[in-house]
Amino acid sequence: MNDPVPVVLRPWRITDAAALLAIFAASDDLRTQYPSPVTTLSEAEACLEKMLAWDASRKNAAIVPGPDHDGAPVGNVAVTGVEFRHGTGWVSYFSSATVRGQGLVSRSCAALTTWALDPAGLGLERLELGHRLNNPASGVIALWSGFVREGTERAKLRYDDERFDVATYGRLRSDPVPSADGVVLQWQ
Repeated sequence: MNDPVPVVLRPWRITDAAALLAIFAASDDLRTQYPSPVTTLSEAEACLEKMLAWDASRKNAAIVPGPDHDGAPVGNVAVTGVEFRHGTGWVSYFSSATVRGQGLVSRSCAALTTWALDPAGLGLERLELGHRLNNPASGVIALWSGFVREGTERAKLRYDDERFDVATYGRLRSDPVPSADGVVLQWQ
């Protein structure tokens, strides 16, 4: 069995704008799902300005693969909507279509969410995520990252004129910890 490709999760940098633009250019599905367009370098920089806001309520991490971790980011994994009173947060992820199916996002999501649930990390008790039912690959990532499917929200999302049902998932601090072999968190 091959060892997994090493991955570093680190905060995004404004100098990652070209890499972010390349991720969106290679991934038609991101254009309709992401809240703001990323079709030019200036739009990528504007998007990064929001992602650079690394604070108590949100953590966006660039997924950088490779043995030396000096390449360009190929995706993002995030914990946002952090609510400390109840100890909850919302998880999301995306990647370039050019790297999908390699396990990079699954392991990255497992690493970030394990950190977010750890008392030495964010110390949250529960994380949630959802994906369109017509995107089963996202569900595989959720399950592989330790989430448990909890239900379906009917017609929750709208992209253009079409509505989509959403599968919902949760992961508790007390759930089994999934493997995140080869993933290094660079902000610790």
